[in-house]
Amino acid sequence: MNGLRLGRELQALLFTLPAMVPLTVFWLFPIGYVFYLSLTSWDFMSEDKPFVGLDNYIALLQNPALYDSLKVTLLFVLGNVLPTLAGGLALAVLLNRKMRVGGAYRALLFSPWVTPTVAVSIVWSWIFEPEAGLANAVLRLFGAEGVGWLSDPDWALVGILLVTIWKGIGWAMVFYLVALRNVPGDILEAASIDGAGASRKFWQITLPLISPTTFFLTVVLVISSLQAYDQINIMTQGGPAGSTRTLLYLYYQSAFEAFNIGEASAVAVTLVAGCALLSLVSFTLSRKSVHY
Repeated sequence: MNGLRLGRELQALLFTLPAMVPLTVFWLFPIGYVFYLSLTSWDFMSEDKPFVGLDNYIALLQNPALYDSLKVTLLFVLGNVLPTLAGGLALAVLLNRKMRVGGAYRALLFSPWVTPTVAVSIVWSWIFEPEAGLANAVLRLFGAEGVGWLSDPDWALVGILLVTIWKGIGWAMVFYLVALRNVPGDILEAASIDGAGASRKFWQITLPLISPTTFFLTVVLVISSLQAYDQINIMTQGGPAGSTRTLLYLYYQSAFEAFNIGEASAVAVTLVAGCALLSLVSFTLSRKSVHY
């Protein structure tokens, strides 16, 4: 009996082997190697990688740029996830109604997501240009002064967030549209018979029933926010005065500008640990708020 059970377990392992090989080569091994590099001192050029233990982590904890980047990263995650979820849901509710041109609207709103981030960032850099840009021109039409969207430390992160939200809101809308159309109509009809209004049906029936989609989008948007790089590099290069320097961009500066691979790897390990912690918190909270 034990031999039969062992044979089945071995057979199951053999079936998972094709998936485990690329997972190990392209995920587990790189993570382990980055952790090893975080314990060394390497400049990307020399062959030697002297072992320094936890010195890179100690130096990182003593670096004020780390805490500034953590603050920017947190603001970026919150400023991207919440408006994208709310905007995507609002658009989905509007387009869930039967409209003759609904398909055209969906395609138009979804198109920014499939547009390369590099191209989007370049175009929005022109829009945010202080003197001739469209954004300040619109503000001046209403009698307001122009804003240094990408040059003012108080506005640079807002500008990056506007681009990121504009690009992702149509993507969230598509998922919410599918979720809304999968809400059982008989439940909504029964609620209407019981006297529930549109607002009550939305908050007490529709929103809980689409909570798995909200949970999925939240996790993916948090991870994508932590991985944001292209728009920051093209539009602000982490400036001005570090106001748009996230943890990922701090890693880039440490690795490819300062050539301090050990400290950059320590930043990468910190970022991976942060992603894992946020995912764990999300899954823990989802047990009470997500209804399958």
